[in-house]
Order: sequence, then C-alpha cells, then structure tokens
Amino acid sequence: MLLHAYNVSNILSVDCFKHYWGIMQPSFTSRDVMALTGITARQLQWWDERGVVKPAREGHRRLYSMNHLTEVAVICELRRKGFSLQGVRKVMRFFDREFGKGLAEIVSRNSEYHLLTDGKHLYLETSARQIVEILNNSNQPILGICLSDAVRQVRAEVVSRKANTSVTSSDYRKRARKAS
Repeated sequence: MLLHAYNVSNILSVDCFKHYWGIMQPSFTSRDVMALTGITARQLQWWDERGVVKPAREGHRRLYSMNHLTEVAVICELRRKGFSLQGVRKVMRFFDREFGKGLAEIVSRNSEYHLLTDGKHLYLETSARQIVEILNNSNQPILGICLSDAVRQVRAEVVSRKANTSVTSSDYRKRARKAS
C-alpha cells in the first residue's frame, strides 16, 4: 500500500491513521492473526512456506483476508484436537475435492459443520441425526469437531477488537474537539 503525506489536523497519532486504513482494507497482519488465534509467528511462517495458508504479500509483510483468518482458526482447532499437518492437508483436499470449495468458504456459512473421522474416513455433517448414525455404525472410535465453533469464536474476537478500536478512535476525536 502506498501512503501519501496528509495534512489533517484531527489525526493526533499514527494509531488513529492505522485505524482509518484498517477500516478501508479488511485484512489482518501476522500479528493480528497471532492475537486472534493463538498461533505463533513461526507456525504462520511455516504454513505459508508449505502452502497450507497462503496470505497476500505487501513487501515482506503477510496480509491475511477474513477467509485466511477463518482457515487459520479452523486449522488451529484441528491441530489442538490432535490432527497432524498431513491430516489437516487431507481435510483441506477433501473439502476441495468433494465440494470444490476451500475450507473457509464451506465453514463460513450459517450451518453447524461437524467434521468426523475414524482415522481413515472423513465425514462433514450438518445433521445431528447423521452424526448419531455415523457414531452408531462405526466399529472404531470417532473424533468429532465442530468446525463452526472455531469460526464463530474468531469472528467474535474480530468484532470485539473492532469495537474496542472504534472506542479508542472516538476517544481521539473527543480529545481533538476538547483541545480545539
């Protein structure tokens, strides 16, 4: 992004200016993604190098879209539940092959998405009845993960942070009016 010098009297700090650009471009820096998902900088870098999640680039900076952030949140949840990175890639290929869409596009919808696996097969279900049927008919333990919860959690965090940032921004405006 090319920034030009502006002579604007009510911009009191660089943070206020950054907030303005944050509203204009819905993207997240690596630092934002780490704060929102709990992932480490090294994990993000490694996933980028391996093509697990490929953010946009602005010079040396990585910029993540909301879809990237959704994917990172879901992958973090899968990793917390014991999926290896190879297993995560298998899940991502499954979504792409079966639905022709990426992980973020599928899970972002309003339905409850549950990923179930017995270690060999993957099932993506939205129906509680289907989930119970899979559990009843399985000959081995099934791991079930609600992918929608991970998405809701990270989106709630984004909304919460935006609310806190906008309060800070309005505080700057109030201070500017009082100083005038």
